[in-house]
Parts: sequence; C-alpha cells; structure tokens
Amino acid sequence: MILGLANVLADGFSMAAANYSGVKAERDNIARIRKIEERHIQDYPEGERLEVREILSRKGLKGHVLDQATDAITEDRNNWIALMLEGEYGLGGVDPRPLRSATTTFLSFLVAGMIPLLPFMLGLTDAFAVSAWVTMATFFAIGAFKSFWSLSPWWRSAIETSLIGGVAAIIAFGVGTMFHI
Repeated sequence: MILGLANVLADGFSMAAANYSGVKAERDNIARIRKIEERHIQDYPEGERLEVREILSRKGLKGHVLDQATDAITEDRNNWIALMLEGEYGLGGVDPRPLRSATTTFLSFLVAGMIPLLPFMLGLTDAFAVSAWVTMATFFAIGAFKSFWSLSPWWRSAIETSLIGGVAAIIAFGVGTMFHI
C-alpha cells in the first residue's frame, strides 16, 4: 500500500510537472510569435495588411465585404494580431494556463490512482479481485465520459480506454510479480 501510494503521488507529480512544462512552453511560444507579429505590424503595416486580406479571402470573403473586413480588423491592433496568430500560425485564442493544467492533471491522477488502492486500504476480503474489477469499471466509465469530446460512440471510447488501462495494469502487475519473491 505504501509503495502504491508513493507511486501515485510521484507519478501524479511527474505528470503534472510535464504538463506544466509543456503548457508553459506553448504559452511562451505564443508570446514569442505575438511579439514577432507586433513588430511586423509596426515595421511593415502594408505587408501585414495584405496578409490579413489574404487570410480573409481564404475564408471566402471577396469584393467590398473583403475590403470592409480588412479595414475593420486592421483598425484594432489586438484583433489584427489575433487574426494573424490564427490565420498565419494556426494558434487559437485560448491563453494556456500552466498551473491550472498541472493542478488538474495532478488531482485527476491522484483520484484515478487511488481507486485500485482503496480495496486494500479498506481491508476488503479478496482486495485484489475487487481492485481489478473496480479499476476496469473506472477505465470503462472514463472512456464513456471521454466520448462527449470525441467522435467515437461511447461504447467504443469506453472499450478503448479499458484496453489501454488494462494493458498498463497488466504491465504493472507483471513487473510487480517479477520482483515479489
């Protein structure tokens, strides 16, 4: 139990730290690109204006509407930069939040990681079997819930997540069995 709890905490922290680093790098990259675009707008406004026009024309605007939209976008520096980030670099308007992302990852990992340990902590008879069934049911439920954000039907997402989680559990059990003498 102690090793299991230590593993859940250490793995949760590791996943959260990696998530924090990745999201922070993404945010830093967006800030870097934003500065580039700010400098381009300042130094080459007509060239950047032509880029706005091109981006809007790729979205289907033409003629007078294209002229009006280009004028409207380039009148507001923030809108101008936002359009350039989206149209030129494919970056969305969401500002990544590294600490929130890391905290969510850690808490999710902690909650999910405690599920297999609970039957042992509660001293249930046949704790291993209870743990295995409850863990697989949790994987199934997480997969079904994940289908709200995916294009897969709930049952396919649930089976896929169960299989992935099941393979991970088998690997962990196999490694644990190898060292249990």
